[in-house]
Amino acid sequence: FYIFDKNVPVSHGYIVMGYLVAIFPIMQFFATPILGQLSDKFGRKKILAISLAGTSISYLLFAIGIMTKNIPLLFISRGFDGITGGNIAVAQAAVADVTPPEKRARNFGLIGAVFGLGFVIGPYIGGKLSDPQIVSWFNATTPFFFAAILAALNVTFVLTIFPETLTNLSHRIQIRWTKSVRNIIHAATYAELKPFFATVFLFWAGFSFYTTFFGVFLIKRFGFTQGNIGDFFAYVGLWIVFTQVFLTRYLNKRFAEYQVLRLTFFGMALTMLFYFLPKVWWQLLFISPFMAGFNGLSQANTTALVSRSVDAQVQGEILGINASVAALAQSIPPILSGYIAADLFAEAPILVASAVIFLAGVTFWLFYKPLHFKNPAHIE
Repeated sequence: FYIFDKNVPVSHGYIVMGYLVAIFPIMQFFATPILGQLSDKFGRKKILAISLAGTSISYLLFAIGIMTKNIPLLFISRGFDGITGGNIAVAQAAVADVTPPEKRARNFGLIGAVFGLGFVIGPYIGGKLSDPQIVSWFNATTPFFFAAILAALNVTFVLTIFPETLTNLSHRIQIRWTKSVRNIIHAATYAELKPFFATVFLFWAGFSFYTTFFGVFLIKRFGFTQGNIGDFFAYVGLWIVFTQVFLTRYLNKRFAEYQVLRLTFFGMALTMLFYFLPKVWWQLLFISPFMAGFNGLSQANTTALVSRSVDAQVQGEILGINASVAALAQSIPPILSGYIAADLFAEAPILVASAVIFLAGVTFWLFYKPLHFKNPAHIE
């Protein structure tokens, strides 16, 4: 499905696609720390329910934007979804509320496993729901209507079944609406965690370079259809689930988080280069498990490492800082990727991704010192 007229060059589509992808993390950057503070003040349950309702609305708007070929509406819906999609820090804080520090890597891994399960089911179903050969009225909008319904059902689940995990609400907390900017300043000046946040920034920037145009890579190099892409990501998702359920727990019992991360960043950078070797599509099946494994371990252990650095009362805040750094890092590469793909070739952003994540590994290896911080007093 191509939303532009046929006389619009593909290179222009790449650039617009980059901006459309970027608007989500840009808005998430500003919203995530605010949602984290609100969850510290009013509880995780209320904020999760409200944000999921916003997600449902945003999917409806996006479907309408596709139907009407209304590009401004697509940007509005993506931006709104970025605001409400900042609830990842709230979900992580809920896990931290009920998990002792030594088990957080494992349980954050379970979050990743659930994400991986969604990565299995979501793309697969999305590919089928957009295929008119299966049902005549299926089209590019059907997956978004379906996702809107799922998000609405999730709101019902949170309101009726999900328990409040934060027992000591901090009603006196004053919401700082400019917290996103303050978070970046803290991340840059927080002496003990500064190398860590620099690593997080580089990791997510590199991962964003990779994800933005990987679907285009599959289409250009191997002739994948939308359904093929859904099937492929479902396969990758199975390996993400395996990593988060089994491998994260196994390694967490034997190694500290920082020891795992010293391997996974370099492994991920190298695996990205391996994607350029296959001549036929099925050879990708041997590379993707390594990519899923290194990525899953990196995400679970970075989140666990920052969570263990502070006390329970500020879990929402410190995870909000971490999410802000990640969101800011993901906001720039999609825009750059659009221009890189337009000026060079569609697969070029993946090469940039490998280089940036390799730099993340170097930064972490050379500058991060494995300490455990118990004093959260200097986090504002």
